Parts: sequence; structure tokens; C-alpha cells
Amino acid sequence: MDGNGRWAKRRLLPRIAGHRQGVESLRRCIRACAQRGVRALTVFAFSSENWNRPEDEVSGLMDLLAKALAREVAELQRGGIRLLFIGERRGLPARLRQGLAEAEAATAQGAGMVLNVCFNYGGRWDIAQAAARVAASGEPVTEIALDRAMALSHVPDPDLLIRTGGEQRISNFLLWQCAYSELFFSDRLWPDFDEAALDEALAAFVARERRFGKTSEQVARPSA
Repeated sequence: MDGNGRWAKRRLLPRIAGHRQGVESLRRCIRACAQRGVRALTVFAFSSENWNRPEDEVSGLMDLLAKALAREVAELQRGGIRLLFIGERRGLPARLRQGLAEAEAATAQGAGMVLNVCFNYGGRWDIAQAAARVAASGEPVTEIALDRAMALSHVPDPDLLIRTGGEQRISNFLLWQCAYSELFFSDRLWPDFDEAALDEALAAFVARERRFGKTSEQVARPSA
């Protein structure tokens, strides 16, 4: 969800104003994905590298998350959406850690879409923690073992990765899980990403041929 700061800067607003507007876009996107039958939505809210941002912006992001939790959990419950936070929780303020755990518990019975919010997350961290877990178990380090130990093992690998803001890189997001994901890069800044932009990305995904190492002929051939 890239482009909040630039959205604010273009309007001569503080960066945190862009992040607030980004929360509104996220609310809109969650609702639209649920309506379109998406079973799992994973969003990158705060990366492990974002600690390097100015202290006032980091503090503002923490406060924004705490307020969003207090405001949005009831709506997620009504929509049957299960909320999970993915990332390293050590180092987060104790009050925020408690808020994350309470929000997860409150939505645990949701039988609809799974909403993963990656917070203090990095793809390299995820691979490293998975490898450490496998090694500690004494199990041989295999692709299957690592996959089971990943922080997002509770959902399938993503079919589609969307990045807004005009940048064309994945910036340490879901490095393991996106091995075969289709990538879609949008020039829209995240606060401007709406239902029409989502539908554009979904239409582009549907039009693509996914081969997973096979040939086009193999993909087109019906299975026996």
C-alpha cells in the first residue's frame, strides 16, 4: 500500500495525513475484496525497515493502528472477517501488542475472508524465523518443512500481488510466498486506490496464463 506520504505531500499536508487517508482506502479495499469473493487478503502495513523513518512518523503510525483497532474490529466481526497480524511483535509497545492480540481474539470465529495485516514484517525475517523453527524441531530442512513454518502458512500462497504508487519492486514482502504470484503495479497512490482500480488489477490477473513451469499446451490440455 504505497504512496501515502507522496499523496499528502502533493496536498501540502503532513505525511501522517496521508496514512490516515490510507486507512480509509484499506477499509474500502477490504469491503470490495470481500464482496468479490476473495478468500484471503494480505496487506503490508509496516515493514521491519520502516523503523528507519522519522520518529514522529513512526509514533504516528503506531497511534493510528491503535485507533484503527478500536474503531474497526466491530465492523470486521459483522462481516465475518478473521483478522491476523503477521510479524515480529517483540519491540512493539506492550499496549499495542495487547491490542493486536485482543483484535485477533475478537475476530477468531470469522468464517469469511481472512485479513492478514503484516506489521513489523519482512520477507527475509519470515524465512529466517521459519528456518530457525525447523532447525529447533530437529526436522530436516526441506521446502515443505519451511513452508509449514512460515508466518502465513494458514493461507494459500497469494495468486496476485498488487503494489500501488508506481514503484515496481516487492520491497521484502512475502518473498517466499510470492514465488509464483502474478504481479500488478499500479501508478495510483494508495489513498486513491478504489474499487475501479481493484477491478482493473483483477481483470489483468484473469487475462494471464499461469503455467507453474509447464508449457501452454500442458495448461490448456484438460486433465484426464
